[in-house]
This record gives sequence, C-alpha cells and structure tokens, in this order.
Amino acid sequence: MPQSLANVLIHIAFSTKRRRTFLTKDVRPELASYMAAVMKTCESPALIIECVEDHAHILCSLSRTRAISEVIQKVKKRSSKWIKTKGSSFQDFQWQAGYGAFSVSQSRVAAVRDYIATQEKHHRRMTFQEEFRRLLQKNGIEYDERYVWD
Repeated sequence: MPQSLANVLIHIAFSTKRRRTFLTKDVRPELASYMAAVMKTCESPALIIECVEDHAHILCSLSRTRAISEVIQKVKKRSSKWIKTKGSSFQDFQWQAGYGAFSVSQSRVAAVRDYIATQEKHHRRMTFQEEFRRLLQKNGIEYDERYVWD
C-alpha cells in the first residue's frame, strides 16, 4: 500500500500541579483555543478541549507520525508559557508531570465529546482525582496511587 492512513482517537486528561485551581472561567476559553492551535501544529487536531478549575480534557485525532507523549509535552509546555503571560496571578502556574491517555473508538466519539463538554457540571459531584481513578479503572489501567499525583 503506497499510502499510510490512520484514525487514532485519544482522550487526554491532565491536571494542574497539585490540582491548584488556576484556571479561572475568564481564561478557559482562550486557553482551550490556544491548546487547540498547538494540537494542530502537532498534526493532532482537537475535536474538543474543555478546561475546568484544575484540569483539562482533550479529545483529538492523533497524528500518525507523532508519539502521544510528544504531543502532550508540547501542549503542556506551550500552554504553560502562554498562560503566564495572562497576568501575575498565573506566574506560578504549572501542569502536573503526568497525564492519562485513553483510546476512543469511532463509535464512542459522540459520548466522549459530550462527557468532555459537560465537565463543569460533572465536577459538581466528583473531584478530578475521583474522575481520573474512574477513567483508569474503566480503561483497565493498573496504577499505584503513590505515583499518580504531584
């Protein structure tokens, strides 16, 4: 076959360092737009990005030529630098070192998109840590609680 084709859909979630509530309502839409632009430069267009006070969710189509870790590293590094330009209240901003990345089948895109779009409502009932544990369990990922949080 002379052509390489792929449709690898990924749900990515990561928090601010120590889950600090840096992401105010006024900065979230612009942050999501900035992150989407970075994702595009990584040839991994975002289908949806939603940020809440202490974390972000991204549903994207992963580039067939880039590693997940490379894409996430660029999004986190560039968005961290960007948000620090938004005022003195963001000078100490950092993303956590790790992340969760979960494969999504084409048949589940609408459900995952809806899940990400309703994050604010969802987090009235559950913390990011509870949500992240649930995502790990749902996706069959074994983990050691001592190494998940920073």
